[in-house]
Amino acid sequence: MRTSFLRTAAAALALLPALALTAPAATAASPSPSASGSPAPANKAGTSFLTAVNLAPGQDAAVSVSTGDYLYWAFGAAEGQTARVDLAITLAPSADRHDEPQTWSVEVFDGLRRRQACTDGVQTATAERATGSLALSCTLREVRSWAEPWSGDPLPGSYYVRLSVADAPQPDLGLPASVRLHVAAKGDEDNAQPEGGELKAPLVPPAGGGAATAKAAAPEEPEEHWYTGWFSGWNSRWFWTLAGGALAALAGVAGYTLTRHPRGRRPARYGAVPPQSGAPQPGPYAGSGQP
Repeated sequence: MRTSFLRTAAAALALLPALALTAPAATAASPSPSASGSPAPANKAGTSFLTAVNLAPGQDAAVSVSTGDYLYWAFGAAEGQTARVDLAITLAPSADRHDEPQTWSVEVFDGLRRRQACTDGVQTATAERATGSLALSCTLREVRSWAEPWSGDPLPGSYYVRLSVADAPQPDLGLPASVRLHVAAKGDEDNAQPEGGELKAPLVPPAGGGAATAKAAAPEEPEEHWYTGWFSGWNSRWFWTLAGGALAALAGVAGYTLTRHPRGRRPARYGAVPPQSGAPQPGPYAGSGQP
């Protein structure tokens, strides 16, 4: 019994080096989640500009949605880049849909929520009942480093993609569908045409992964003057309140002094008898015969 136990223990000890060598090999053979080099597709979409899902550079979106929902995504674009948005929509089975067609539309807005024009691509597509999928796309203009406020040119910062159903039968609303979004950008800051200006800060810098494409402006220190200290500090308002009250009181006293009549020099009323001393003085009552 003791001999068999010793033999079993010796065999187990002999297998330990082999297990130690095979374990790293098995670990190295297993694929890594980041081996592809691109982030995993986003599986959600926002329902408004405020809840738009931010996409990192090179990140796609694969979402299961309901027909009729408004879907929002956000991505970042830097100056010199030309962004392109591609969407592939898989509609509900034709057996569940009705005879009337469905019309889907894609729109792109900048950080100020201004709709940007598409230079290429199909922004609106209509699917008949037998059609199972749709493809939409939009190519933006090249992002500029700066622009006039009235021009509406694309500027560095956030861009929002909105996918919506422009027209669909009422019974088809709510049917399941799937959407795949891909954003690609070509060009960089070195390719941007010099225009003599530069935006201080991007329009609504995107949060999350998209923030890497936006350049944040350094905070500027306020300019100081010789009178800057007079209007700053916790007690400045009390000082100016008291000073204003004192000036108002002095102005009231000066105004009263200038407008009141001097004492002892009241003007005589018309027809009044002047003061008499000694002999009677000629006047309106002289010779009237009255006592």
